[in-house]
Amino acid sequence: MAKNVFARALTSASLPLFAAGVSMAAGAIVAGTPALAADQQSTQPSRSHVASSQAIPQKAAGQVSAGTVLKIAESQIGVTENAAGGGTPFHSWYMSSPRAAETVARDGGSLQAYANAPWCAMFISWVGEQAGARPTVGWDAYTVTYAKWFQAEHRWGTEVKPGAVVFYDWDGQGTDGIDHVGMVKQDNGDGTITAIEGNTGNGKVEQRIRPKSHVVGYGYPQYKA
Repeated sequence: MAKNVFARALTSASLPLFAAGVSMAAGAIVAGTPALAADQQSTQPSRSHVASSQAIPQKAAGQVSAGTVLKIAESQIGVTENAAGGGTPFHSWYMSSPRAAETVARDGGSLQAYANAPWCAMFISWVGEQAGARPTVGWDAYTVTYAKWFQAEHRWGTEVKPGAVVFYDWDGQGTDGIDHVGMVKQDNGDGTITAIEGNTGNGKVEQRIRPKSHVVGYGYPQYKA
């Protein structure tokens, strides 16, 4: 089963602490992508927009469309984690990012701890990076901190919009109980939404239909009109 619960389940001292209230500012960048052990390697076929060691130029808010971001998310449908729960391009990209380096520097642990960590938020962060929209899509490995960033930016609400980052809580605990994150494709008009999500089903990127009753709120990237 895919692991959708984040910080509340990550209590080992060997893991970075995905604590709420983390700044989204970047710290010192890590040189290169850490190599994954043989049993952590993904067996995925070559796909478009796979992780690259080259930095992708990021654009200002309002310069990337929701359609562009959704197309990248959809291109990854079918990517599957390995038996250890890692090995995806999203893990290796996040491990090489300045965001991961900042978290480890503050909380301890190691970059390698991200190799098999729950990855729904890493997937959405990766999509934003690949689209050149990270400044407005944001990035984080912990769903609660990710949601609180949108709230602090005053880009948070309850209206369904294509390309919005959707945050779910299965237990009705609100923001601090957020378990999972995806990207909205559409409002189905029947009390459900369709979203593209990582680390869902049996540890895959999938298109899912979810009841709105599980939604805590939506983060709104600033897309091109």
